[in-house]
Amino acid sequence: MSFPFYKQPDTMDCGPTCLRMVAKFYKRSISLQHLRDLSQIGKEGVNLLGIGEAAEAVGFRTHSYKLTYQSLVKDAKLPAILHWNQNHFVVLYKVKGTRLYIADPAKGLLHYTAEEFCASWISDPVKDEPEGIALLLEPSPLFYEAADSEDESPATGTLKFKNILGYILPYKKLVFQLFVGLGVGSLLQLFLPFLTQSIVDTGVNTANIHFVYIVLLAQLALFAGRMVIEFVRGWILLHISTRINISILTDFLVKLMKLPMSYFDSKHTGDILQRMNDHQRIESFLTGSSLSVLFSLVNLVVFSIVLAIFNTGVFFVFASASILYAVWVILFLKKRKALDYKRFDVTAKEQSATIQLVQGMQEIKLNGAERPMRWKWERLQAKIFRLNMKGLSLNQWQQAGAFFINEGKNILITFFSAKAVIDGEMTLGAMLAIQYIIGQLNSPVEQMIGFVQSWQNARISLDRLNEVHAMPDEEPREIHLQKELPASFTRQLIGGTSDTGLYDASAVKGFAAPSGASFGLPVADAALSASEASDGFPLPKAQVEVAIHFWNLSFTYPGAGNTPVLHDINLSIPRGKTTAIVGTSGSGKTTLLKLLLKFYQPQKGEIRLGETPLSHISHKQWRSHCGVVMQESYIFSDTIAKNIAVGQERIDMERLQHATMMANLQEFIESLPLGYQTKIGQEGTGISMGQKQRILIARAVYRDPDFIFFDEATNSLDANNETLIVKNLQAFFKGRTVVVVAHRLSTVKHADQIIVLDKGVIAECGTHQELTNLRSAYYQLVKNQLELGE
Repeated sequence: MSFPFYKQPDTMDCGPTCLRMVAKFYKRSISLQHLRDLSQIGKEGVNLLGIGEAAEAVGFRTHSYKLTYQSLVKDAKLPAILHWNQNHFVVLYKVKGTRLYIADPAKGLLHYTAEEFCASWISDPVKDEPEGIALLLEPSPLFYEAADSEDESPATGTLKFKNILGYILPYKKLVFQLFVGLGVGSLLQLFLPFLTQSIVDTGVNTANIHFVYIVLLAQLALFAGRMVIEFVRGWILLHISTRINISILTDFLVKLMKLPMSYFDSKHTGDILQRMNDHQRIESFLTGSSLSVLFSLVNLVVFSIVLAIFNTGVFFVFASASILYAVWVILFLKKRKALDYKRFDVTAKEQSATIQLVQGMQEIKLNGAERPMRWKWERLQAKIFRLNMKGLSLNQWQQAGAFFINEGKNILITFFSAKAVIDGEMTLGAMLAIQYIIGQLNSPVEQMIGFVQSWQNARISLDRLNEVHAMPDEEPREIHLQKELPASFTRQLIGGTSDTGLYDASAVKGFAAPSGASFGLPVADAALSASEASDGFPLPKAQVEVAIHFWNLSFTYPGAGNTPVLHDINLSIPRGKTTAIVGTSGSGKTTLLKLLLKFYQPQKGEIRLGETPLSHISHKQWRSHCGVVMQESYIFSDTIAKNIAVGQERIDMERLQHATMMANLQEFIESLPLGYQTKIGQEGTGISMGQKQRILIARAVYRDPDFIFFDEATNSLDANNETLIVKNLQAFFKGRTVVVVAHRLSTVKHADQIIVLDKGVIAECGTHQELTNLRSAYYQLVKNQLELGE
């Protein structure tokens, strides 16, 4: 029995995919996403510890060893997961003599000689007996008793072909016109063999030139009709295919934008871009193969019947050769699929490398790394070239066999037809008609085979897209609204519901809505998604005017063995006050802000907005009340005005000018010929880091938020700009809840509360003067900058 094989959809997925194959070997199908979650996949993929923990979580007993080659092949229970080439994981599932059989999630089922195997597996060749790393797995009773909830089942968010075909339904009138055109075209083609036969048997044999003229005119009319139909068909197909492609891609982007930020930490840019390219193959399948294959099938049946009427023997030759041709092509599908996965993997890496090459050109040149970076890119191009060579070789072998079968068929049919004419069993006109019919039959056969190949490509692309569509949304639940809300309930936008689907008093303790308040929308029986509802409901004033509390909060970034970034944080951020968070690099300051912005969920403890857990509040609604400047904030390739008022169709010029004044941007903008309409970013005017930070500060101010979160928002500003902007912001901060993270402590000395983080724990808390008098951690941070002396 062949070992079960799964292909890793992304470069980071080799570990969970190996575990998935081993589980399948023991007759249990577990979803890849569940194994990803259990193995704590992160930015760098997954390590052996993470795979081991995931395996034990689903019921395996695991043991990780450094083994010699002899110990592995003689004593290890297979299948086992091996660390491969120091940066990959594979499954060793069988040893037969000197052959070792490997399931490589990136390449397929392979076999190696002992020497080839050791070259990739051995991780410590210095020892007297070289060793490699192996994770041995054995199912426990828990493996078979585990609930089916994490086992593989059709995900509610996944796409299926019946859903994909639904993209065609809005264009059913155009599709009907297309079918009518194809039907008429097929009907016109059906007359041609009989016209050809009549020219020879009637016109030529009776020397009736006028009859020949009439038949030729009829053929010209048929050709003209077919040409018009093809032109119209081409325009209809272009319209349908373009609209469908946009629809599929838009749905993908909608789903992508609903995913949590943690998803993007473990994905390469090239992987996402390649998935977007996959939509073209699905669109091509829908508008190319699937729409024409029905009429190809009709043509195949109709012309086959006509051929059988002309000559049964010729029909059997054609049918036998066509079946042989189909079998020959299908034999190559498995290799084409493996090659497609390899090409996806390498092309994704090449796209990521190209983006880095262009965007990182400054650092490349500053570090004199032009040649190594170019070589790295060229090595990826060489891999793509080798894959293209393999693809070309595969196609040539397939085409050679197909050509041999087709030409052999044509020669045999010509021979049988000529012999039938010589023997008087067939007229010359009938022979010419048969040749025309064979020509018309070859095309449908090729289209049917092409449909199979296109279907395979679409299935592969659909599997890759479902890796995204099956991911849980950032806000997966729906918000249910009561028809009549009691006055003691607050009509706030919360992501969770009680068991009845309605809010009870405990969910909103302490937040009573004003009597008769509607908060933007009338009360109605409805179920709105969080993203839809958040556009209509502001947060109640009661929620805005509360403190933020951290209760026993701990957080560790995904990745087995990672140390906690934050540990048992207990902290209150008072409303309407400024809280500064300081500490050395890596102490957890930025992570604290990301948790506040709901980029991640803490593994322990919680954050509360007053008495309401922040996890119960809609992500979009919460962020709509926040003005944020992060270290990695992005400047779009757009005008200055649209970079400040991001996503606004109509820009409030008064607010825009107020924001630029707060960020001290007026002089810079006035110096530009186009002012606010000057295009900046990668495709526009270059700006300095200080100008970028001032634009980001203006962006946060323009939102007029209730909560403000700044992460090193002024670290690139010169002293004059920093002094002026800090002074402006102090006035802007009044009455707002502000959290400022900074290294340059001159920007936080006037904060109402200063939190000192050290290695993920709170070391000190107080005002600038109180912490300075302590002469401890905060004092050590500020004494050089503020010249406090000893």
